[in-house]
Amino acid sequence: MTSSSADSDASFAARFTAALRTTRLGRPFEHLPTCGSTNDEVAARATAGAGEGVLIVADEQTKGRGRRGRSWHSRPGENLTFSLLLRPALPARNVAPLTLLAGAALAATLLQFGLAPKLKWPNDVLLDGAGGPRKVAGILTEMSSEGERVRHVVLGIGINVNADAFPDDLARATSIRLALGTSLDPAPLLASFLNAFEPRYDAFVSHGPAATLHEWNRYALLGQPCWTDQSSGRVDGVAEGVDASGALQIRTSAGKAISVHGGEVNWLWPR
Repeated sequence: MTSSSADSDASFAARFTAALRTTRLGRPFEHLPTCGSTNDEVAARATAGAGEGVLIVADEQTKGRGRRGRSWHSRPGENLTFSLLLRPALPARNVAPLTLLAGAALAATLLQFGLAPKLKWPNDVLLDGAGGPRKVAGILTEMSSEGERVRHVVLGIGINVNADAFPDDLARATSIRLALGTSLDPAPLLASFLNAFEPRYDAFVSHGPAATLHEWNRYALLGQPCWTDQSSGRVDGVAEGVDASGALQIRTSAGKAISVHGGEVNWLWPR
């Protein structure tokens, strides 16, 4: 690491720790100039026995990925990409709503910074932009389990913080900078997310997902036309929110409620 990159790393660490109010999440943390994937870095530490709360932040990911294997666009120094190690004392079948929990906590965080986020099931955070909602952040949770026993969960999040342009294939992306008209320091943003996430996570583990799902629905992009493939074929409808299991409820034009537990939901945006 060069002197300038070491100084930058120390400066980020100082600003981050000054704003951090958690008891264990984000303690300890590493700030990497570049890596393949922060999720892979945290998973390796989890396998080696690291405790809950380990956080890895990277200025650049060369193999960052999103849901269903999609790549995550991240130019050096523009975005905030990080992964957090969790070891929830839960059956594996109860872990799925953690993605929605992270979305609700991130939406609450962005609200503190003067933004008006919306959540798109299951893992996208949106901000209004030209032509409708645009993606500002994505969430990827990856679980390692043995039967019903959870070994660990890696929570990975990418936030477009200070990017001012995106490739043509990411036409529906935006950034906090574009939304606010000014740049934002990612260090206190990261600390604010962890401050919001930790109490929600503890309540989720202790009391179940009800509060999480209620909050997610409060920020959700509802009433939006969408479609999904079912065994019977394509189903078109309107998103109505998530149920007690975290499944998306879609109401068809015939008035039938469809529960979507996984797979792809395609959203129909205005042209």
